Amino acid sequence: MELRTLVQLTTGLTLLACLLAVLGVHTYAAGRAQRRALVDRLALEGPTGTPGRRRHFRGLDRRLRRTRLGRLLELRLASTGLDITPGEFFAAMTTAVVALWLIGQAALAPFFGPIAGVLGIWAAWQFLNWQRQKRIEKFINQLPELARILANATQAGLALRTAVGMAAEELEAPAGEELAKVANQLAMGAAMDDALGELADRLPSRELVVLVTTLVLSNRAGGQVVGALRNLTETLEERKETRREIRTQLSQVSMTSYAVPLMGVGALFLMNGVKDGALDRMTGSPVGQACVIIAFALYAVGFVLIRRLSRIDV
Repeated sequence: MELRTLVQLTTGLTLLACLLAVLGVHTYAAGRAQRRALVDRLALEGPTGTPGRRRHFRGLDRRLRRTRLGRLLELRLASTGLDITPGEFFAAMTTAVVALWLIGQAALAPFFGPIAGVLGIWAAWQFLNWQRQKRIEKFINQLPELARILANATQAGLALRTAVGMAAEELEAPAGEELAKVANQLAMGAAMDDALGELADRLPSRELVVLVTTLVLSNRAGGQVVGALRNLTETLEERKETRREIRTQLSQVSMTSYAVPLMGVGALFLMNGVKDGALDRMTGSPVGQACVIIAFALYAVGFVLIRRLSRIDV
């Protein structure tokens, strides 16, 4: 029995190590491609685009894109800005789930294997949500500068389409990347309303909706877009400072929401460490399994309630 547990634990740790190695190679390849693009740009060679890396799991990626889940995953990955395909993400998530399943089964008890696998899926999806929210927050912080650039460009007599392209060149990611997509859509003949509407759908936020609404209404009615953008710039600066203060005040509450479930998982390891096989005996009966499931459900409810109560919309 001990040999089997050791084999499962070793297999799980090996899969995690392989996953980390693949992620490291992916990060190195992406950084090398970005460095090559930067060198080409500085050398004034005029590259036609950023050198791409070799994609993996192409067959799995094609099959995923045909399904509803694959299309949803593709949209979520696009909103995060990560240079990864749905097939690559699905393969990495599957590897992590299998590794966590084996580790939970070997380190705690066989009953905890499926629970660890489900937690792995939840953690992967939360990672995408975190990346997406981080990109949205960074974009919101760039909105005052974006509004200022658009106001200066339109005041100089440039059309709004030209002003959007100029802002895409001057701003850093993610605002520069997102505005470049809008400029490309406009160059292909898309309407200003549709291009800006897709931008608001990719990075939903109240600040961006206000900016998009201002630009769309000014473009339709032909009003004084410069004055509206000037006033909007001041408002966005004030909201930016307010959001920063609120985020600082609620940082301790956010950490508490993650600390409470981690304390419960740590208690399981502590219980199993004090008396070897205690969890195996506890989960050997239906009553014990039901108690574990109820406990995990209560931790999940507590996590969600703390996050909801600490959410303040500005």
